[in-house]
Amino acid sequence: MNSSRLRTAVLALGALALGCDPADHPAVGPAGETLMADAEARDAPTWSAWSAPVNLGPVVNSPYNDNSPAISKDGLSLYISSSLTPAPPGARPGGLGGPDIWVSQRASIDAPWGEPVDLGPNINSAGNDGVPSLSTDGHRMYFHSTGRGGCGAADLFVSRRHDKRDDFGWEPAENLGCVVNSPVADNGPTIFEDDATGITTLYFNSPRPGGLGGVDIYASTLQADGTFGPGVNVSELNSPLNDDRLAIRRDGLEIFVSTNRPGGVGGQDIWVATRATTLDPWSPPVPLGPVVNSPYDDGSPALSFDGTDLYFYSERPGGFGGRDLYVTTRQRINAPASVRSIRERNSRTLSGGGR
Repeated sequence: MNSSRLRTAVLALGALALGCDPADHPAVGPAGETLMADAEARDAPTWSAWSAPVNLGPVVNSPYNDNSPAISKDGLSLYISSSLTPAPPGARPGGLGGPDIWVSQRASIDAPWGEPVDLGPNINSAGNDGVPSLSTDGHRMYFHSTGRGGCGAADLFVSRRHDKRDDFGWEPAENLGCVVNSPVADNGPTIFEDDATGITTLYFNSPRPGGLGGVDIYASTLQADGTFGPGVNVSELNSPLNDDRLAIRRDGLEIFVSTNRPGGVGGQDIWVATRATTLDPWSPPVPLGPVVNSPYDDGSPALSFDGTDLYFYSERPGGFGGRDLYVTTRQRINAPASVRSIRERNSRTLSGGGR
């Protein structure tokens, strides 16, 4: 439930419990506060442990570097970056020359992933194009590119589409401008739309001067005029080393970070941080541990809309290329019985209108 709607409903219940009119007596009494705290505690998700990661297989993965995934809200489209590996083999055939953004589709949640298809010249260029992030409504995709000109070595872009079901309906990409972009490389965008506050935040990483390490995480807020403001260093998530691609849970209270800071299992690991509300700072990140992370590089996480699936790349042995895509899963333990899970709703096939 939206937290503001939850709070309104609980305050009304608290007023009834006190036998008074909520308009005359704001919820400052113990009954209202206790009911609100109890309801919010019940609504807060608790989760099982993450499962052992599963390779997405040789259709999605290739002999090349397959990384930086993004999963659609319905779970039926997987956007990936497929990039160069040292020659041979070079670049994945079917692209525009450098790292490109591709999409793989499946008919239902339980169906296998199809062969990835390059998104074409409205998205990809002769330069490096990668790390897609989809808006909640599916009408916008954010990514970075070095092949379209702009403000620096790599810039943040957005593309729009009218039909959220059309994975090949993306319009020509637009640069987000030189307020959020800098003269250096700005990479790895992740969009977060906060239902509780109405604030839209674009997280990204950059080696711009003034950070805490080689690459830091920054946050830019969408302004009233539709542009993004200056990037602000998210200091609590950063370290003296490289902190880059992240994934944020839909409620904004859990965030996963790729980092090579000390304390992990391998060179690059996935860490997690939490916060009590979207207006609070993040807790110090902690590593997900050796079930998800390996002694090799693991990074660039992407979280499903329902928070149960975490996609990421890994260089661990047993894959099909330099980097392969994997998924680890968890279950929500306290999911309300009255709410049908997104996974169940999305198990309908495309032909049945499930998208």
